[in-house]
Amino acid sequence: MSRSSKGKRNVKKLLIVIILIVILAVIGIVVYKNVIAKKPQKTDNKAAATTNETVDEEPVVKEKVDVVDVNSNTRPYAIVINDTPVAVKVQEGLNKAYIVYEIPTEGNTSRLLALYKDVEDSLVIGTVRSARHNFIDYALESDAIFCCYGWSHYAQDDLNSGVIDFFQGLHGGPYYRNNPEGLASEHTAYTTIGKLNEAVQSKGMRATTERSTLLNYNVTDTDLSLAGEVKVANKVKIPYGYAPEVASFEYNAETKMYTRYENGKQCTDHNNGEAVTTKNIIVQKVNYSKCDDGYYWDIDTIGSGEGYYITNGYAVAIDWSKAARSGQTRYTYKEGTIINGEDVGGQEISVSDGRTWISLQTNSQTLTIE
Repeated sequence: MSRSSKGKRNVKKLLIVIILIVILAVIGIVVYKNVIAKKPQKTDNKAAATTNETVDEEPVVKEKVDVVDVNSNTRPYAIVINDTPVAVKVQEGLNKAYIVYEIPTEGNTSRLLALYKDVEDSLVIGTVRSARHNFIDYALESDAIFCCYGWSHYAQDDLNSGVIDFFQGLHGGPYYRNNPEGLASEHTAYTTIGKLNEAVQSKGMRATTERSTLLNYNVTDTDLSLAGEVKVANKVKIPYGYAPEVASFEYNAETKMYTRYENGKQCTDHNNGEAVTTKNIIVQKVNYSKCDDGYYWDIDTIGSGEGYYITNGYAVAIDWSKAARSGQTRYTYKEGTIINGEDVGGQEISVSDGRTWISLQTNSQTLTIE
């Protein structure tokens, strides 16, 4: 075979190789444009901010709620807080509670029970006040350590029976006196989380719990605006009796929080001047009777009833039920409730991430939502 024939064959082979390389390159470009280039890319926010390009970002969905660590096994504290009108101005620490109960007491008054979990040792809480036996029911359902300064004789018998771990100020313990406003001595007891933690250690008290967090939290805001039978809830008025025993909340659309008022006056933290606020309000309507002494109230905490769940400027009717004293209260949407086209009747309410005030109000008092 001549050299020229071999040369022609080599040229043909080279051309074939070149054609194959070109074909493979074209295929690679097509694959890149249709597969790889379409994958979502991480956005450099700093770089984007320096250009005129519009960056479409996916909504941020948190993996956990901020108000309380639902996976923590730390045992909470349930602290009785003074809500007497004269002492409201010296309240401290309410904005660090993850749940605050407002519970009716004798004479159409009310008192608070604030729950704290995994907060800083330095937090001051007060003023701490005396217990009623029904308060213990709401500490039990969170397996909390009960903290009070004084008690009714019914609460005294209950606590001394060993139904719950507790710290009682009349016996000394992790409390101290402070009187910045010159009030009567019953309005001057305070505590700190650090003092409570030290007392738990010194007494060898159980510091952990297997009880799950009471409420069903939503990692994003719960939107009730499209719910059937929804009420606008910019102002919520919850009388416990006649003035000055009237609690109310006003919605701030910018902060998406409710500010608390007592008898028309805004509540503030005496230590830092912050307005007392909440993200959610649960109104739990209850019945009650007088105890056998004819004075103290016995609230029907076990059983079922109605109420409202209020968040982000709207309210829907709910039901509540509690099977046993130490059982957890379930707050559920009423049968037939439609939210975003879904029938959620009978399901546990989805609570927006944030502090919740659970206001127990007797059926003899009128709730106003407007």
